[in-house]
Amino acid sequence: MTNKILITDYVWPSTEPEEVILKEAGFETVIAPDSSEETLATLAKDVEGIMFCFAQVTGNVLNSAQNCKIAARFGIGVDNVDINKATELGIVVTNVPDYCMDEVTDHAMGMILSLNRRFVPHTNQVLIGEWDKVSLNEPIHRTRGATLGIVGFGRIGRSLAAKASGFGMKIIAYDPLLNTGDSVGGVEIVEFEDLLRQSDFISLHVPLIKQTQGMIGVNELKIMKKGSIIINCARGGLIDEEALSEALSSGHIGGAGLDVLEPTPPKRSNPLFQNRNVIITPHTAFFSEASTLELETRTAQEVVRVISGNEPENWINPEVRGKSRVGI
Repeated sequence: MTNKILITDYVWPSTEPEEVILKEAGFETVIAPDSSEETLATLAKDVEGIMFCFAQVTGNVLNSAQNCKIAARFGIGVDNVDINKATELGIVVTNVPDYCMDEVTDHAMGMILSLNRRFVPHTNQVLIGEWDKVSLNEPIHRTRGATLGIVGFGRIGRSLAAKASGFGMKIIAYDPLLNTGDSVGGVEIVEFEDLLRQSDFISLHVPLIKQTQGMIGVNELKIMKKGSIIINCARGGLIDEEALSEALSSGHIGGAGLDVLEPTPPKRSNPLFQNRNVIITPHTAFFSEASTLELETRTAQEVVRVISGNEPENWINPEVRGKSRVGI
C-alpha cells in the first residue's frame, strides 16, 4: 500500500514540486478540499505525515492521525498547530524558518519607504484631480539619520537591519533573548520601551505567543514618537488594530504597513480600512517564485527525511526526541 501524506492547504499555483519529491520517496499525496477541522480529522486518519500552511492543525486533527509521524509547516510561524498535543503523541513538528528572509525584508523596507514618502495617499489625491491640493504639512522623515527599531532580532530582523543600513538609518533592536546593552552586528539591543520612544520606524518580527499577543496596544502607541511609522510582516495578533486605527486618525502615528491582520480574512468593518497612509497586503510578504519553490521543496524533503528515520533540519519540538513515533 502506498503511504499517504496530507496537504491541508496551500496558496501557490500547484503542489507539483512537493508531489514529485514525495512520489519518488513512495508517498501518495492527499490534498484536502477544505481546511475545516472535520475534513482534516477525517483525512488524517491513515496518513504518515501532514503538511500545512495556514490551516489549523488542532489537537483533534492530530488525535485522528494515529499513524502520523510528522507535521511539517509550509512556513515559519507554528502558532496554527497544537505543538503540545503533537509532542504528547510523538509527532515531530517542523518548519522552514529561513526560506523568505529576502522577500519579507524587501516587503518591510518597501512599506517603510512608501509610507514615509506617502505614496498611497498622494497617488489617491492625484487620481481624483487634487494634484494642487496635496498637503506638505504631514511628516516625512529623511531616512538618513532616522532611527529604525526592530522588534525581534533573529534571522529576518538582522536581514532587515543589513538592508536599512544602506539607507543610512540608525538601527536599534529589542529581543527578549538578547541582553540589553549588547551590540549585535553593530546594532544596539535596547529595552522595548526605549525602542518605542526612540524610533521613527518600527518593524515587528516576532512570533505570536502568549507574551507577544497584543504587544502593541494603546499604551505602547502613546509611547511611540509622533509621526512614527509601524510595520507588521509577522502576525496579526501582535497589534491592537482598533487602538492603531485611533492613533492613525489622531495623527499621532504617521503610517502603518500591515501584511497581517486579525482575524484572517479581515472583516470589511475593520477600522484600519478607513485610515489614511495605511498599506495592507494579504499576507504575501513571503512570496516570490524562488521563495515558494524553496518552501515547497524543503518542506517535502523534511517529511521524507523524518519518516525515513532521520532528524529534521528544523525541529520545533526536540523534546519529543527518543519518544517519537518514527523512532528518532
